[in-house]
Amino acid sequence: MHVIYTSLSFLLSAAVGSSAFVSKGMPKSRISTVGLNERKTLEAILFDCDGVLAETERDGHRQSFNRAFKLKNIDDEWSVERYGKLLEIGGGKERMTGHWNEVGWPDEMADDNDEMKQEKVKELHMLKTDLFMKLIDEKVIPLRPGVLRLIDEAIENGVQLAVCSTSNEKAVQNIVTTLMSEEQASKFSVFAGDMVKTKKPAPDVYNMAVEEMGLDKSKCIVIEDSHIGLCAAKAAGIACIVTKSSYTGGEDFTAADMVVEELGDDATKGVTLNTLSDLINA
Repeated sequence: MHVIYTSLSFLLSAAVGSSAFVSKGMPKSRISTVGLNERKTLEAILFDCDGVLAETERDGHRQSFNRAFKLKNIDDEWSVERYGKLLEIGGGKERMTGHWNEVGWPDEMADDNDEMKQEKVKELHMLKTDLFMKLIDEKVIPLRPGVLRLIDEAIENGVQLAVCSTSNEKAVQNIVTTLMSEEQASKFSVFAGDMVKTKKPAPDVYNMAVEEMGLDKSKCIVIEDSHIGLCAAKAAGIACIVTKSSYTGGEDFTAADMVVEELGDDATKGVTLNTLSDLINA
């Protein structure tokens, strides 16, 4: 009996030691989950907006910027190629500032101090947002393939939904409410634009979504289309699938958990909740 008791004590000690090693640095509440290898249940899908929900950049935002420039008599026009380069800068106001810092400020602002320049950039961006929203209202830009299918599947299975974008909050909200049904739109939380101090590739917008929605990062998935968006998701410590968009096909997506051309309208070939669940459990 003494031999058996000693053996059992040794085995129990070894098991406890092994669990402590595996779970080092992890919250105590998750130790049992790791030890039992339980499959995590997907809690939330966090969508980027531009390029993910809809192909808005080339024929939406770019055209709206150019129309705003023209209305304000600013002698500038962003070509498809130039705008693609400017997308490396997160945020519309930041994009204009970066562009004009590089090529020179328009005559209307050249003699202004930095504070005045930023005030005019802010006004110009508000005009651009209004022009962009009109395009959305006219439904000129449709949602990308598979977006509504995946949203419906998420709603049916109780998976939370959010949009996390660097774009203006009103513009993002308008895309959601205009291009989706009332029921679909009602399920979305929106985190966008100037709601956070630092825009993508910083993780702020994803961290805000997780905190305000009460989520477990290990049970969430981000859907992005760009390198800076992917960097934001990874900096937040959240798994990320990339759906390539018209501007981002050649970007570096090495860090992505999965890369696809689109979500796909056909559930037998496209991205599904099972696909996303497999990624967070990989």
